[in-house]
Amino acid sequence: MRSNHIAISLTIDAPIQEVWDSLVDWEKQGSWMLNTKVWVTSSINIGVGTQISAFTGVKNFGVLDTMEVTEWKSPYLCDVIHTGAVIKGSGRFMLKELDKTHTRFDWSEEILAPRPVYLLIWPAIYCGVRISLARFARTFR
Repeated sequence: MRSNHIAISLTIDAPIQEVWDSLVDWEKQGSWMLNTKVWVTSSINIGVGTQISAFTGVKNFGVLDTMEVTEWKSPYLCDVIHTGAVIKGSGRFMLKELDKTHTRFDWSEEILAPRPVYLLIWPAIYCGVRISLARFARTFR
């Protein structure tokens, strides 16, 4: 297995706290994440230890991604570790206040996969996340 890095950044026309609050409203992520349903599986839904599941796919065909929050610095940083059978690695949401009404959102993942497998799935992951983050940014307009 090899660690493969993927990252996307964008500017959102909203204050940092508003972006953070919307971003970590886990179960509403499905409204902007492409073909994804998200739910909390732990007794807590804020902070380190929060466990989340996300099913991405159509009908019963897709991938279940289970995660646990490992670092939480509201409203700036959330790290997760992917704990599922298929998706392994880590993810990060990082926000930076550009001014009172603009926030930079940096999304990144370290995906553990053999390099040939990663190169095969990379275009779909990149495009899907890019579309999803653009949809998220539009929710603030």
